[in-house]
Amino acid sequence: MGNPLIRRAVAVAVILSAGLFFARTSDAGAKSLTVLFDEGHGQHFVVAGHGPLDLSGLAGRFEAQGFRVATSAQQIDDTLLSNADALVISGAFAPFAQSENEAVTRFLTRGGRLCVMLHIPQPLAPLLEMLGVLTSNGVIRERENVIDVDPLNFRVTKLEPHGLTKNLTSFDVFGAWALLGGNDKTTVVARTGATAWVDLNHDGELQERDAVQSFAVVVAGRFGAGSFVVFGDDALFQNQFFKGNNEVFGGNLAEWLKPAE
Repeated sequence: MGNPLIRRAVAVAVILSAGLFFARTSDAGAKSLTVLFDEGHGQHFVVAGHGPLDLSGLAGRFEAQGFRVATSAQQIDDTLLSNADALVISGAFAPFAQSENEAVTRFLTRGGRLCVMLHIPQPLAPLLEMLGVLTSNGVIRERENVIDVDPLNFRVTKLEPHGLTKNLTSFDVFGAWALLGGNDKTTVVARTGATAWVDLNHDGELQERDAVQSFAVVVAGRFGAGSFVVFGDDALFQNQFFKGNNEVFGGNLAEWLKPAE
């Protein structure tokens, strides 16, 4: 049978060598589901942190809805993702290797669930393009439902019927990029008002050549047997803003990320 202490030490060594840290565990009596938060691409806002911009509140909501929450600072590959039911990539600053992008798409093809939240789009642009999602080259400036007189911060009220918007009437964003679904497998979940604009020449002024329209801020889609959702903002689920409708939205996200039976 072997020494049980040695077996335990070997098991711990395997977990650590994989770069996987289980931050929280759900009720042992429930079906085990794992959501993996990527923290290997320069993320400043993390699951274990309890600061205003960290994600411990969202992680707690995932736990309450039956997930085991794990984090990883290693490069994404098939072995890492074989332990996950859902993958969350929030606030990445460092680019993803092409091999990582391919591992994520294979994960989706097998039926995995993916959530991407953008702080800046550049590190994730190649992966999003593979999923059929494009991003703007500037953040959205809204002229409706503005928060604290800052056009970068606004309330989103134009929501489409979707599992993500169940019992939701609005939510707040704090610096969102516009999204565009590039194929028939993506759908808009939430969008701005019709007079929102993107400063295409980055001069800080609304000019004739700037883009003025209703922009998508959340899109969802299918890839293989899996599903993904992309948020144009990574702040809406940070601790400081994880309240009210944003917390309801986080609960919907946790439920939606559960794999299909």
